[in-house]
Amino acid sequence: MSITAAQKTAIDEVIRVLTSATSRRAKRRLAAMFLELVDKEHWPEYYEVIPQPRCLNGVKISLAQNKYKDPLDAFQDLHLVFLNALHYNEPGSQISKDATALKGILESEWKQRSVLPTPPASAPPSSAQKVHAQKDQKERAAAPPIPSKSQLASQAQKASVKASASAPAPMDVDPTPQGSSQPTPAAGTKSPERAPSPDVDVDIGGTPEPEVGAHDGARDGESDEIVRQLEKGLPRWEGFADVGWTDDLDPVSRTAHDRMVQVVDAISQYRDESGNRLAVSLEAVPEETNVPDLSLNTPLSLRLVESRVRMSYYATAHTFDKEMSQLFLKARRWYEVGTEPYGNVLVLQRLYHALTSPSPPQPPYSSVTKFAALPAGPGTAKPLHGSEDNTGVTTFRVSLKDRTIIDEINYKGWTVRLADWLHLSNPDDPSRPIVGQVFKCFLSSDAQKKGQPGVSVCWYYRPEQTFHPASRQFWEREIFKTGHFADHPIEDILEKVACQFTARHLRGRPRAPFWYPGWPLYVCDSRYNDRDRVFVKIKNWNSCIPEEVRKKEEFMPIYPFERPVVPRSCPSPFLGAQKIQAPGGIIDAPEKAEGEKAESIPVTRKRPQRKAAAKAEAERAGTSKAATVVAPQPATQPATSAPQGGYAPQSYPQYAQHIPPHEDRSIYVAAGGASALNNATVEELPPETARHFDRDPETNEVLWFAAPPVDLVHAPPPRHSLKYLAFLAQKRKKQIGDGGGAEEDGTSAPNLKRRKVPLTITEQLETLMKEHGLDQVPVS
Repeated sequence: MSITAAQKTAIDEVIRVLTSATSRRAKRRLAAMFLELVDKEHWPEYYEVIPQPRCLNGVKISLAQNKYKDPLDAFQDLHLVFLNALHYNEPGSQISKDATALKGILESEWKQRSVLPTPPASAPPSSAQKVHAQKDQKERAAAPPIPSKSQLASQAQKASVKASASAPAPMDVDPTPQGSSQPTPAAGTKSPERAPSPDVDVDIGGTPEPEVGAHDGARDGESDEIVRQLEKGLPRWEGFADVGWTDDLDPVSRTAHDRMVQVVDAISQYRDESGNRLAVSLEAVPEETNVPDLSLNTPLSLRLVESRVRMSYYATAHTFDKEMSQLFLKARRWYEVGTEPYGNVLVLQRLYHALTSPSPPQPPYSSVTKFAALPAGPGTAKPLHGSEDNTGVTTFRVSLKDRTIIDEINYKGWTVRLADWLHLSNPDDPSRPIVGQVFKCFLSSDAQKKGQPGVSVCWYYRPEQTFHPASRQFWEREIFKTGHFADHPIEDILEKVACQFTARHLRGRPRAPFWYPGWPLYVCDSRYNDRDRVFVKIKNWNSCIPEEVRKKEEFMPIYPFERPVVPRSCPSPFLGAQKIQAPGGIIDAPEKAEGEKAESIPVTRKRPQRKAAAKAEAERAGTSKAATVVAPQPATQPATSAPQGGYAPQSYPQYAQHIPPHEDRSIYVAAGGASALNNATVEELPPETARHFDRDPETNEVLWFAAPPVDLVHAPPPRHSLKYLAFLAQKRKKQIGDGGGAEEDGTSAPNLKRRKVPLTITEQLETLMKEHGLDQVPVS
């Protein structure tokens, strides 16, 4: 029988329900992984295990093209989509859970539509489950029969007799002991061997999701193996793209060759303020390329580049520029972040960026900021609005003044777009580059920098750039979001990196092109307020990323692990045996407020609970109609130890807030205060309700007002001082006194002009009624 129009519409509705189904908590589309077929080029073993691959979009296209002659054929293909996923993936994986949920939705929605025939209860014959089950039966039939326990016992007794007379020989005996309840394993009862589920191209799309519960287990060898297995199957970075390279040198003229020689000599011979030759760190990198997860495998070193330049090996500046960038990439991967050689490499890379810029510096090459564009970095930079001598660096919001916003910037093989994370040159400590997220790409319209590209980024602080108690624990490669925004020229860009918020980092790794194995990967769990030196745990991840990507499902999806993997925890970097130079330091641990719970790793400082203070304040307001609200005094800063590395701690002026007295009109007081609400229950807003309210950008707390705003009439301030008004009163009194005496002498005093007060509306109506005689008319 053929499919009728009503049946076709019903099947289309079932497919629409499947594709729009979302998870209960994270609002993630369950069918995202089942829309298209698995990539055969990346996962060829999938097609060896699955006899008939199917996808939802393929079924939808076949239905639109009238390829199905029977509605049950369409049901069979839809059923195969989820049966294939259940067979190929392990039962506990995320894609297996999604397939189970969608399979139940398919069966339920299909049965609810009376125009569709009843689906079969068993799997179709072409499913992987039945195909491999038939193969297993054939293998078991061809295999030799398994001996019984009595036969095995007699064989073992004969073998022991022979063993006493001859040398011991290995025996092929059933390892299951007699009397054991474990069944004897039969040959071929399992499906063919396949790669673990982390290697499967699994994606959890959507914006950053709510945080998962804390994991009790510590990082162990099994967790490391889970991470290693997943990253082993991820796509590799193909290397620098052919964009953003230096092409303004003439490849034919002699000047291009001379310029390449000058650049290489400057890199090789540069010395810092102490006279150290930094190129030693670059020359120590071996010429053979054996760095894991590197995009190049050919020999490369500084000496090799020098010899090629002098032999005129590079025909274009493009080729020379790309090979120098590959050399710096190789050196960055060779050294550890935070080490002195790593910092030397980044200083040389920033010098190279300056030498190949449109306005290169002139020799001798020296810079107090290590050639970085900004005068200060995280931990020492001051905000623009708080500096009286115009030495500020950062702002608290992205500026749009004197610039043209663009979608992307191409520089040295990198394509930088909105919401990308970058390593940027740090003028204070080159070995710890600035970690920032791009909020805008722009072309400057300023007269001095007209047409120059740049990026506006939000800075993330490293643990050593914060002040924290000695007892605080950090995740491995943890960073902290701040409210500092800064504009960087493209020459400050060192490389692209990635950062995951804790909820995602525990569950998987970012998909390409947001991250590739070998790229630096950070994790963020809290905000850091460098003014108050406090950490605030991030609860709403959407508030931390640019607004343009908050609702996009394709922003930083992940390849999930088999189970959540907790990062390693590390102590404070200032507690190590080796003293480090950084703008942060150790401070005294904050006192716990009454009722505040101790935090789990990583420990973050919370604001003291103010319920007791609010309760007492409400009681005072209930007894007095005109209660006075006293402005809170700034908390006394705890005693701090000397900053590590000689950085001067940044001080901020304390501003006193003066709140005028007003009547407490809250619901709490209107209900009678604490005496009337002793038995009241206090509940928190559920997440599904709280997400509809605005939040404080600093504390991430819901902006909740207990009373409507009060309209206060503000009296205009006096225009004159009291002294001047007293003088005018004395002058007027004297004039009136002089006028009275003049009348007695027969002289006329000057007439004082009186301001005529305009009539009111009522007075005007009464005047008009009198003029027309209407005031005598009786009113009926």
